[in-house]
Amino acid sequence: MTALQAARMIDVSAVRTHHSLKDIEGVVELAKRYRFINVHVLPCWVRTLAAMLKETEGVLVGAPVGFPSGAHTTPVKVLEAELLVADGVQEMDIVMNVGRFKNREYAAVLDELTQVVSCAGQGVQTKVIIELNGLADDEIEKACEVVMESGADFLKTGTGWVPGGANVERIAKIKRITGKQVKVKAAGGIRTKDDFFRLYDLGVERFGINTASAIEIVQCFE
Repeated sequence: MTALQAARMIDVSAVRTHHSLKDIEGVVELAKRYRFINVHVLPCWVRTLAAMLKETEGVLVGAPVGFPSGAHTTPVKVLEAELLVADGVQEMDIVMNVGRFKNREYAAVLDELTQVVSCAGQGVQTKVIIELNGLADDEIEKACEVVMESGADFLKTGTGWVPGGANVERIAKIKRITGKQVKVKAAGGIRTKDDFFRLYDLGVERFGINTASAIEIVQCFE
């Protein structure tokens, strides 16, 4: 694998509460330099980010829906997704309502996700965040089923806001369940080249990695 091939699998972001325009500009500069596939920002910055990346082919505009808790009401999530698409988003990472899921309200969770995913339209990819560190082992299979039924392009393992490691063994279980029905984005706790390759060998197609660690991983290939 080359540095470029690794970078084309990594999303970087500026989605913390304190991130300002200056922080976003810094991440965009690094994404352009290393050719990371995606830059994620909070919803209010999407139009700004789209303008920054307008002339940069191959670096996509990303943003979350219902971030970080997933507990927004369905109409709010749907409206947020519609506004993101209008502002130029190219990939949306949708936080599943984990609380309702753990309450076994599976039909309601699926209905909400289906509504939000349907807002994407042509050319916009969707990822559903199941917040793996908040799920018990016996909840993983059902979470995978809900994501696959929603029509999303990716199952994403976490927001990065809930503490936990790289979850290699649990992600291996997710890959066994999902097969080729949905792609997997691993996010949270991925810090080293070893973490990256262990997950890559499982078949993980995309990675959400903090920018400093992403650069260190990519530089290992140079």
